[in-house]
Amino acid sequence: MAISLLNNISALAASNALQVTQTNLQKTLFQLSSGSRINTGADDAAGLAIANGLQANVTALTQSASNANDGVGALQVSDGALAQVTTLLNRAVTLATESANGTVSDAQRTAINAEFTQIKAEIDRIGSSTTFNGTSVFTATSTDIFLTDASSASANSTISVTVGSLASNAIGYNGSTIDLSGDSLTSSTTATAALADINNAISNVAGLRGTIGAGINRLQSAANVINSQIQNLTAAQDQITAANIPQQVTNLSEYSILNQSGISALAQANSAQQSILKLLQ
Repeated sequence: MAISLLNNISALAASNALQVTQTNLQKTLFQLSSGSRINTGADDAAGLAIANGLQANVTALTQSASNANDGVGALQVSDGALAQVTTLLNRAVTLATESANGTVSDAQRTAINAEFTQIKAEIDRIGSSTTFNGTSVFTATSTDIFLTDASSASANSTISVTVGSLASNAIGYNGSTIDLSGDSLTSSTTATAALADINNAISNVAGLRGTIGAGINRLQSAANVINSQIQNLTAAQDQITAANIPQQVTNLSEYSILNQSGISALAQANSAQQSILKLLQ
């Protein structure tokens, strides 16, 4: 190959090779510093699109799991309140049984009825003031828990649980509603009638708690499934985007050596042309 003064072909070749090496070295450093194989769309356009779609799924599912857990929380508040209502009604059973006894005086029945009145008032207060996140938990409107992975409209689902309203004049379950507001323990006769209503109210509250418990179990099961989906989709996303660290460490050593040798070769190519000057001496 003739020595040319017009172009330094060796230097151009060394420069091109060095540029390729530095580009690969830069990509390797990006992957090692970020831990991600895909740092720009140019790295893997198809993989980036798939990974971004999976990330959207994971984001939606994470919020859906939170939605389900919020629903569990609301239902647990309802169940806790109804547990206290059951305690109150059991006390009312004791009072009604005591008032129905023939050995109790009218004055004593008046005192017993006063406590019974307070029990009914407390049931009303629980029904009207028990809230979750500022919203009453005892309402005829269903609580709708929205779940999705954001992949399509067909992936959207809703779990609805209706607790129902709660008051001393409307303790209902499965079409049966008990009204305690008109019951009185001021006589043996009225106490006996009230006792039957109180027992039916206890049954209705137990039924409500069973419905709520079933809703809690369903929401917890849904949350468990969603968390499993999150785990699997995250693993799939990681397979696409995560850098192969051992391989990149090996590449770093390789490209670092090539970069140093390329710089040296370029320097030699640039200095080689100067030897032509010796021919003119």
